[in-house]
Amino acid sequence: MRFVIVCHPHRGTIFLLATDLTLEPMEIISLYGYRFKIELGFRQAVHVVGSYAYHFWMAAMKPRRRGQGDQYLHRQSQTYRDAVHRKMNAFHLHVQLGCIAQGLLQHLALNHTAETWRLFRSWLRTMNPALPPSEMVVACALRATLPEFLQAALLPHKLRIILHRYGEPANALLSNNCGVESAA
Repeated sequence: MRFVIVCHPHRGTIFLLATDLTLEPMEIISLYGYRFKIELGFRQAVHVVGSYAYHFWMAAMKPRRRGQGDQYLHRQSQTYRDAVHRKMNAFHLHVQLGCIAQGLLQHLALNHTAETWRLFRSWLRTMNPALPPSEMVVACALRATLPEFLQAALLPHKLRIILHRYGEPANALLSNNCGVESAA
């Protein structure tokens, strides 16, 4: 194992560990930086986008207790195996769509910063409109402007009737503060 000791001016002394002895110390520091970014991306995917908040149930699946091990699909019928494959495919598609949604939120945050902050109808203690917003701020801005978008969009007549009859009033959607402190 290789230990790299970093004397950071603000965070103090940091000890990094690498099992690949061919890596140079600066490469190890760089890789730890990527690790932080990847973990932050996963955190945003879970808490903001809901990429891993899936609930794909299969009625035919036999209940299993935690820690019972793997299922032996080769012992099951072809119909059951096909249903399991369909369930796994749904899970993969859900995660992929979540990654695409997260990428779109990041695109809007980086390339439409001023517009996003303008449409963000809440308050944060550490707001800095000069910097790109987080994925959460972009999601809240999109959520807050959804009623206006749906009213202005050229929607099919039947969808307009459904939205008018069952849609939430605009003020109810605007009251959703996205988990941040309200400006009321």
